[in-house]
Amino acid sequence: MKLGMLDGKPAKVSQVEGKWQAQPILGADDALTASIAEVTENQFGAAQPFDVKDLEIPVPVPQQIFAVGMNYVDHSKEIHIELPKAPSIFTKFSSSLTSANTAVAVHGDQTDWETELVVVINQDGRNISKAEAENYVAGYMVGLDISDRQVQFLNATPQFSLSKSFAGFSPIGPWLTTPDEVNDLSKLQLTTHVNGETMQSAHLDQMIFDVPALLEYLSSIVELKAGDLIFTGTPSGVGNGRRPQVYLKRGDVLESHIDGLGDLKIKMI
Repeated sequence: MKLGMLDGKPAKVSQVEGKWQAQPILGADDALTASIAEVTENQFGAAQPFDVKDLEIPVPVPQQIFAVGMNYVDHSKEIHIELPKAPSIFTKFSSSLTSANTAVAVHGDQTDWETELVVVINQDGRNISKAEAENYVAGYMVGLDISDRQVQFLNATPQFSLSKSFAGFSPIGPWLTTPDEVNDLSKLQLTTHVNGETMQSAHLDQMIFDVPALLEYLSSIVELKAGDLIFTGTPSGVGNGRRPQVYLKRGDVLESHIDGLGDLKIKMI
């Protein structure tokens, strides 16, 4: 099931004969919570056509946003970082969230892309084992961890959270896909295109720490809350890792895709 936000309300979205339609979730609040992820067919209203460009941020006010650095072997190599012994975690700020089809302002001359799988948590939990992890996942989204590399690497110690939290630097969406729609998460392909040119292409099985491992590690330290987001890391192909380096400019079109989970299309301004 695909769950999106339209006019501030959650709805089931689907494509029928090439056309998108939305069915409002009757009696739902304004968040994609655990209860909404478990709705039954009789809770849906009448289907109405809609434009996917009108979809809003699926989870607009998460309590916590976690992000994972260096979680793909090839990405760690391209930025000359030793492979992590444990997940390298930082946080992003919710004020940086934006929707899947929008414009985002370039900040400085070293604005970079990172397409990522985003996990949405469905219930509070601590000390979650890998075996239990799937019970805590509401669904998956496509995400972009846009970064200002100049801010990130200004000091000897990198500044992760702030360099990745400018306005619009965290597009997510276009909807939340529930786990029952994903046969094998590890086989999904992630791609990034800038002005039609392929910049990133990898399967999710290249993660160093997969989703169950990330949930186990995070929940051993902090309490995960319903609605939390986890940006799970990016593969190789970021602009900063290229020689010569390549960064986003005003007018560029940045597109992110994960098989079965949808697309983001961002116009840089």
